Amino acid sequence: MSLLHSQILGKGTPLLVLHGFLGMSDNWRTMGKQWAAHFEVHLIDLRNHGRSFHSDAFSYADMAADLTAYCDHHQLQQVIVLGHSMGGKLAMHYATSNPEQVEKLIVADIAPKAYPPHHTHILAGLMDLHTSPPDSRTDADRRLSQLVTDQGTRLFLLKNLYRSPDGFALRPNVPVLHDKVEAIMEALPTAALYSGPTLFLVGALSDYVTPEDHALIHTHFPTAILRSIPQAGHWLHAENPVAFAAEVADFLGIG
Repeated sequence: MSLLHSQILGKGTPLLVLHGFLGMSDNWRTMGKQWAAHFEVHLIDLRNHGRSFHSDAFSYADMAADLTAYCDHHQLQQVIVLGHSMGGKLAMHYATSNPEQVEKLIVADIAPKAYPPHHTHILAGLMDLHTSPPDSRTDADRRLSQLVTDQGTRLFLLKNLYRSPDGFALRPNVPVLHDKVEAIMEALPTAALYSGPTLFLVGALSDYVTPEDHALIHTHFPTAILRSIPQAGHWLHAENPVAFAAEVADFLGIG
């Protein structure tokens, strides 16, 4: 089995950090450097993302198996898992499947429920760049702006752009993500349960987790604590990093 690419910082109890859809480990380097004073931080590129391998298979079961192989390779016995968005749903899958291995769980702005597809315009824009590689970052931004109007979202997406021998290319496996995106919208299995210490962080300006989701969260994660990050939407760790880091520090006992 192919091994996930990662950046490993610091020493101590392993802290696995799982990025969201179309993200990568680089998105978490600033936070990771802070946590590295207390933990061995593993900033992981999930399959079909970042510098990790590409595969036609893309589901939470596949990604959870990748994490198992990763932990086995690095001989990680007890881990703390933190995930954002898709990475948060993956963290839920991993914790409920491996409760004895997961010491603590942190989920950022995602609920265990099913979500309707909502990345259609983004994936269409990235497919255009994949099919006809841009000549420059400016060209990529101009073309992407026709489908993705929010500049912040485009800046995030274009962090995936890198210079290749043929010009510019995208790190994610865009065709597979385009075809398999519905797989990451699925709900957590009904019987999934993790009773260990759990923290859900929710962007106060985000609609990904609503008050109506709290009962479902506690069904799967009975010890879950829910905290709201003020002045932050779905990208809560980027929009209010101070509050986000403070909540994580308090939960992990490093405040």
